Amino acid sequence: MNETLTSFLIAFGGNLLSSLVLILGIYHQVSKRRDFVFTFILVSTAIFLLCNLLMGVEIDLAFALGLFAIFGIIRYRTDAIPIREMTYLFIVIALAVLNALAPGSTSLLLIATANVLVWILTLVLDRLWSIRHVATKVVVYDRVDLLHEGKRDELIRDLESRTGVEIVRIEIGKVDLLRDTAVIKVHFDGDKQPGHFEGGSGES
Repeated sequence: MNETLTSFLIAFGGNLLSSLVLILGIYHQVSKRRDFVFTFILVSTAIFLLCNLLMGVEIDLAFALGLFAIFGIIRYRTDAIPIREMTYLFIVIALAVLNALAPGSTSLLLIATANVLVWILTLVLDRLWSIRHVATKVVVYDRVDLLHEGKRDELIRDLESRTGVEIVRIEIGKVDLLRDTAVIKVHFDGDKQPGHFEGGSGES
């Protein structure tokens, strides 16, 4: 009993350490967003406990499909989750499953190596290569006079002063001449301006 508990605590600590390195050491250092840190750590812990404690239980096909269906319908309805955060969520879940199930069939050295490789690859792609995360706002704009050719710089400056973001590029969509409004997609650096989220229309 003591040996089983010790093995469980070691595996739990290893998974928690892996999550903290990935989330706090890599993700949070780049994005500076605290809202997803809470979610990532608890999802990782929950998935690890679920997989580890049910590893020896015989689960029929219907139960297994129902379990995956539950995870499939879980969505955060308040805000849309950016693709970058969804990728981190997938990595967190994958590592939790790996750390929970792999010890029964492979060595701890291989598991640790797999975790380290994921850390390194994520670090290189997200920090060292400085891949910019371009987010998007959909804005309903009320100055159609600035949509004319030759006024693009003035249009961007006006949008920056109103939205409070440093714009990378814009896309002009539907123009309503009766209401003197236009739908504009504003693309900005999401990493430098973490206080703004993607989506959301209605600004003018």
